Amino acid sequence: MKHPREYRGLQVVVLGLARSGVAAAKLFHQKGAIVTVNDKKERNLCPEADELTALGISVVCGYHPESLVHPGVSLVVKNPGIPYSVEPIRKAEALGIEVVTEVEVAYQFCEAPIIGITGSNGKTTTTTLIGLMLDGAGLKPVVAGNIGRALTEAAPEVTAENWMVVELSSFQLKGTTSFRPSIALLLNLYETHLDYHGTMEDYIASKAKLFENQTAEDTAILNADDEVCRNLMPSLKAKLFPFSMKEKLAFGVYLDAETNQLVYADGRNEIHPILSASEMGIPGSFNVENALAAAAAAITAGVDLTTIAGVLKSFQGVEHRLELVREIDGVGFYNNSKATNAAASVKSIEAFNQPVILIAGGLDRGSDYMELLPTFQERIKGIVTLGQTKEKIKHIAELAGISAIQTVDTAKDAADAVSQAVQLAWQMSEEGDIVLLSPACASWDMFPSYEDRGRMFKESVHNL
Repeated sequence: MKHPREYRGLQVVVLGLARSGVAAAKLFHQKGAIVTVNDKKERNLCPEADELTALGISVVCGYHPESLVHPGVSLVVKNPGIPYSVEPIRKAEALGIEVVTEVEVAYQFCEAPIIGITGSNGKTTTTTLIGLMLDGAGLKPVVAGNIGRALTEAAPEVTAENWMVVELSSFQLKGTTSFRPSIALLLNLYETHLDYHGTMEDYIASKAKLFENQTAEDTAILNADDEVCRNLMPSLKAKLFPFSMKEKLAFGVYLDAETNQLVYADGRNEIHPILSASEMGIPGSFNVENALAAAAAAITAGVDLTTIAGVLKSFQGVEHRLELVREIDGVGFYNNSKATNAAASVKSIEAFNQPVILIAGGLDRGSDYMELLPTFQERIKGIVTLGQTKEKIKHIAELAGISAIQTVDTAKDAADAVSQAVQLAWQMSEEGDIVLLSPACASWDMFPSYEDRGRMFKESVHNL
């Protein structure tokens, strides 16, 4: 797309009144564009509408008017979560009007070098770690995107003295055309979001757009243990910086299985220890993987290994990501509401050596959840299921031979369902057990977000 300044006097349509849509609408309005914002929710459910209307921005709520997109529109900026099948986007594409997300808009303004982080699991933890590492080195990071501030709000404020550290979803990346991060990081790829993307091929292609515009001056950080990441490596134009939990690399960062050390191999036959995995402040092998990825990005940005090690020792995790809520009579309660797919739940369960009482279930996206079976057989002592997928996950538990199975069948509302699940899990547990909320599903069947689900879980635990 063109720089937003070039849209002065031109018509721009912004679809979606969430945080990113509001920020994008304000930015284009400031640059002199004629902006129309449209949200399918009713006006009383769009508290941001009054603020935009007061600025002189046209806001249409409750439906998508047929006249919204027409040949006079120069650009459509969509909320990342809005599917491409909705009529305004289909019409824009038929008319040859470019459709982008706010990532593409913000990139046109950003003077700072960008570190872009994506993957199916671990994005928020890795992004947070990178921000802390750069901050510890005095590199003035600004963390934004799918975490923190909207990109279109933050990007115009940064300078070349900053680093922009950006968590990116496949939804955001799909709507980019010229976006080019200096450092691009892909953590992993698992089957998820297929209700949005339709096929795994489209999901992978959307993630791969992170690397599309990079050049030999840039760096691409990928997981050498992930098959999809390995398949992308030959097509990269940027310098490859791999990380691995399984392989000793001639260049990259990896976990040395013999010493349990995270190490940096500099490509000049020098091996630099960072720290022991046992010294990290957060548990779980998946967090070691996140730490390796963050270290690779930080090293590329110029952070010294002592600072990297210090952050990894002190970091206690991000809310809703394997978060210890409290311990009651020797039973630990952990909130991992961010586990919105089966692979994330498997990794969180495997972070514990103790018997696990699992609370799982949520939005049904069509998965059969069979990938949970081996972990259920090996690690799960008891399970409580809820939400649209409660019967599917109960079936996996039965196949795994788990005897302690409960479902939440009657609840007044979402909070009551979580409260019942916590009570049932508590009744199953005994000293030395872990009660783990790790749903393996998105939250939107019952909750506005995974954050709301996690907060309700924590409140229920504190009420025991």
